[in-house]
Amino acid sequence: MYDAIIVGAGLSGLYALHRLRGLGLRVKVFEAGEGVGGTWHWNRYPGARCDVESVDYSYSFSPELEQEWDWTEKYPGQPEILAYLEHVADRFDLRRDILLGTRVVAARFDGGWHVTTETGERVGARYLVMATGCLSVPKPVEVDGLANFRGEWHHTGRWPHEGVDFTGRRVGVVGTGSSGIQSIPVIAEQAGHLTVFQRTPNFSLPAYNGPLAPETRRAVKAAYGLRRSLARQTHSGIPAEPAVQSALEVGHEERLARYQAGWERGSLVGILGAYTDLLIDRAANDTAAEFVRSKIRERVEDPADAESLSPRDHPFGTKRPCLDSGYFETFNRDDVTLVDVREDPIAEITAKGLRTAGGSEYELDTLVFATGFDAMTGALTAVDIRGAHGRSLRETWEAGPRTYLGLAAAGFPNLFTVTGPGSPSVLSNMVVSIEQHVDWIADCLAFLEGRTIEATAAAQEAWTAHVREVGAATLYPAADSWYMGANVPGKPRVFMPYAGGVALYRRLCDEVAAKGYEGFAITG
Repeated sequence: MYDAIIVGAGLSGLYALHRLRGLGLRVKVFEAGEGVGGTWHWNRYPGARCDVESVDYSYSFSPELEQEWDWTEKYPGQPEILAYLEHVADRFDLRRDILLGTRVVAARFDGGWHVTTETGERVGARYLVMATGCLSVPKPVEVDGLANFRGEWHHTGRWPHEGVDFTGRRVGVVGTGSSGIQSIPVIAEQAGHLTVFQRTPNFSLPAYNGPLAPETRRAVKAAYGLRRSLARQTHSGIPAEPAVQSALEVGHEERLARYQAGWERGSLVGILGAYTDLLIDRAANDTAAEFVRSKIRERVEDPADAESLSPRDHPFGTKRPCLDSGYFETFNRDDVTLVDVREDPIAEITAKGLRTAGGSEYELDTLVFATGFDAMTGALTAVDIRGAHGRSLRETWEAGPRTYLGLAAAGFPNLFTVTGPGSPSVLSNMVVSIEQHVDWIADCLAFLEGRTIEATAAAQEAWTAHVREVGAATLYPAADSWYMGANVPGKPRVFMPYAGGVALYRRLCDEVAAKGYEGFAITG
């Protein structure tokens, strides 16, 4: 019998193990993958890279770790992030408490938590921490006929660890979200011909990625404490000076200059953080959206392709913007074809490739599905989690997720979710949010000293209403995004993350703890 079981050995699970072990608790981590790293163990597709700068997308809990690790690029690629997480696992001797290659399929509470793995093993613990990640369950392919395809196919979220050779092959990529935008330029360099099947164009900004100069690394390390503090005080968890003006308070030329500076910064917040109202006022947002569309027109030579690649169905930033390295320029190549499947939808996958509703047929040797994930809830509902009264989390969330602070759910005692729905999570620098969540959970367990804790129904309803109210005050619900569950057929359309920002959310969580964990019932 353990004090705590943690599911997942990615960024969340590794830090949770370190913190809970530091409390003197007996902890066991179950990880489905054959290695640590979570997202960065699985997502090995060509061009896989983080969209938060390396020096910020890293743990802050150990000053020694900060000083000894040298990031090589502005935006780290998957191999470097995985190497970092493997280093963390080794440096803090975490592996001895992690069971790899072990998928948890069920968990039931009956005074304590009993976890069942896919091999039938049952393990008990007082507390259960779900560190399963927000983007870890790939969406199934939704096109008929895949079994008929005679070529090879892959999903970006479950990429072969040995890699894929595209040399001279006719490749089709379905999807132009983040993984598509990152992989398409790299695949195009190798493929004989690349056909991109796009349903929804995405806003993307140039990353301006490159090596980190030694003097840059030294300067960051010398001021790391201040940099981390600034990040925690922002809305996004990315260090930046806060905006102080509306986009509509300044003249056209001043606004363009500000957007140009943000564009050249190569950052998620370079343009979105330029003014106070870009995510709450459609007229203000339109100024930024049109600026980015003008840049797409500059980068894409064919006017028809440029228009197809220019998003007009959602406000800028209401789907997570992408950072790219030569994405739009890829469509200037003679060996790359763009197919707009909103105008001519994919009808089926055939033995030789893909056919559209309009009758066009594309012969392909390899298909790549960059079609995303069942975000935020998918990894939680994939496990048959049953609370105090036997009701499953899956059933409880049939109409959409309901949590208290994104950390706990009424009816599920001693269960904690790291960066769950109802927290800033995917709207933020995930590492900042992960550390804040894990620290809050660890402090809570130290306070409990083995007692039982459960979110009250009233607190959960109040928080869920607050999350909904804050989200409704923004432009986010105007987009059919995975934030809303809109990418998964049949999933409730509910805005899942908390849009109040990292700094406000931290204050609210701290207030709950300071008031003796207000909104929770503690027994035992």
